[in-house]
Amino acid sequence: MLTRTAPPLDRVFLDLGPFTIYWYGVIIATGAFLGLWLATRESDRLGLKKDLFVDLLVFAIPIAIISARIYYVAFEWERYAGGPWWEIFAIWEGGIAIHGALIGAVITAVIFARVKKVSFWQLADIAAPSILLGQAIGRWGNFMNQEAHGGPVSEEAYNNFLQYLPDFINNQMIIDGVMYHPTFLYESVWNIIGVILLLILRRRFNPRRGEVFLSYVIYYSIGRFFIEGMRTDSLYIVGSLRTAQFISIVLIIVAIVLIIYRRKTNQANRFYNGKKIGKKK
Repeated sequence: MLTRTAPPLDRVFLDLGPFTIYWYGVIIATGAFLGLWLATRESDRLGLKKDLFVDLLVFAIPIAIISARIYYVAFEWERYAGGPWWEIFAIWEGGIAIHGALIGAVITAVIFARVKKVSFWQLADIAAPSILLGQAIGRWGNFMNQEAHGGPVSEEAYNNFLQYLPDFINNQMIIDGVMYHPTFLYESVWNIIGVILLLILRRRFNPRRGEVFLSYVIYYSIGRFFIEGMRTDSLYIVGSLRTAQFISIVLIIVAIVLIIYRRKTNQANRFYNGKKIGKKK
């Protein structure tokens, strides 16, 4: 049995009497604001209105949080059905699903784009690295809550890799004498690499409009599929079929089909920077 060499992390960031602010919320908010900063810089470079993404986030963030919670509670209904009703809303305890958040955010962005008379695909391309950055940072909220971790670590895995991680991570992954895989860290690193790749894609290769966002969907879904298989807190559709893995496969297929379809039907007839694709004379 392993023992911690440090006490568990305090989940409370600030206690103001009847109001308690948790690290989970602070970290999620930090990821959202850094993502907004990145998106605002890029939209300004492309000549869009500076407040466009601020206006979008005013609607997208609360709707994404609500849809993420609804998604989670729907698949964990047996857990909440017999308890106090207020636990359904207790997101400070953890329990929001990124796929639910993305559904809410995309629907909001589609409606927002129509109202503002701008291209949804252009907004999505600009936002893609920001979304992934927010996800990378947000996973550290799971670390503070000691959730979303993987299964027990084998001796071989510890000796080959995990022993080289910082002590503050390894210590917190020891729960009841067992060390678990820090899958929050695996996904965070995967997402950071993805942010870099998406920035290179849109700056160096100038892909067709919509393909930065669809590349994000494919990239994130690949990583999530494999990391989800290591987690011990997965949501399940039926039997042993993990919801996140099923959704990841569906999203990869849909994204690839959309890229091919939009190219063949000339719907992706503009590059990322807005220049229209035309035949050479």
